[in-house]
Amino acid sequence: MIAAPPRRPVRTARSLLPRPRPRRRVVIAVLGTLLFLALVAATALSLGDEPTTPAALWAALQGNGSENTVYAVLEVRLPRVVLAVVVGAAFGASGGLSQSVLRNPLASPDVLGISAGASVAVVAVIAVGSLGGPVGVVPVPVAALTGGLAAAGLIALLARDGALRGRRILLVGIALSAALTALTQFLLTRIDVYDAQRSAAWLTGSLNARGWGEAVPVVVGVALLLPAALVLAHTNRALLFEDDVVAGWGVRPGAARAALLVIAVLLAALATSAAGPVAFVALVSGQVARRLAAVPDIPPVLAGAAGASLVLVADTVARTALPFQLPVGVLTALVGAPYLLYLLQRRRSTRGTP
Repeated sequence: MIAAPPRRPVRTARSLLPRPRPRRRVVIAVLGTLLFLALVAATALSLGDEPTTPAALWAALQGNGSENTVYAVLEVRLPRVVLAVVVGAAFGASGGLSQSVLRNPLASPDVLGISAGASVAVVAVIAVGSLGGPVGVVPVPVAALTGGLAAAGLIALLARDGALRGRRILLVGIALSAALTALTQFLLTRIDVYDAQRSAAWLTGSLNARGWGEAVPVVVGVALLLPAALVLAHTNRALLFEDDVVAGWGVRPGAARAALLVIAVLLAALATSAAGPVAFVALVSGQVARRLAAVPDIPPVLAGAAGASLVLVADTVARTALPFQLPVGVLTALVGAPYLLYLLQRRRSTRGTP
């Protein structure tokens, strides 16, 4: 009796989707980055005009100890540390999503013009108040979100790319960023000197004189948007393939990219509303996360943890290592600008451009 040949399993569209790879390295990278972030946070809480010992810091976090120490830790340092963490996490996750979806290591909110759109909206609100209009009618987070979304919509419209991919979007974003930056500079020349100075400091990217009022909206936004990005992580992996292949799996690539990019825009706009357009954090964080995890799709949690670590380290150095305080955006720009040149040179050498 001849045995029947083994039946081949039926391959459905779901079974053809890229299966999750062994994520051991990703998990190790996330845990290691979070541990580093916790150590940096403890160091930042300990440093100040009067350094705090670990025992006194632990007691102050519980509301015990001397009144000066408790005030310095809970009212001065803790809000700034929390703000640095959530702002860095928002920028980092936004950069990771942008670079992964658009398949370009140069794609980030500051390069694409999202941060510039949020910035010009916030400065416009300040200008209205400075020129005698109603003050506080539009809250800063709302203005930043509106400006960021408007910039993203304008980029998609000018690029005329329904699939939301390719080099054209990056080039349009760079041009739009330059135009919006020029508009911001024009608004600064039309408002009161005090408001112009305050806006200029904010545009540098700074955590000085920030508190819980600026941190809470970003904390809420990150708590809502980052889980949404994790839910769409499988779609992000699918987008690594060509659109025809992805469509055959039952995934609409254009809609999937739009959803992920909206999350990236909202994260970047929230972070910009709290600390200003902190330069190059999104750009660097995504690439650091990619190299730590060694995967083609950038895990948003790892990119967020890398961004939080970068901003917190830069802010701690800016306020403690020098005789005067620097805006955190100055240090991140000093790190990010050479890294951008490195990426440009690396892509040029990879393609063999003379």
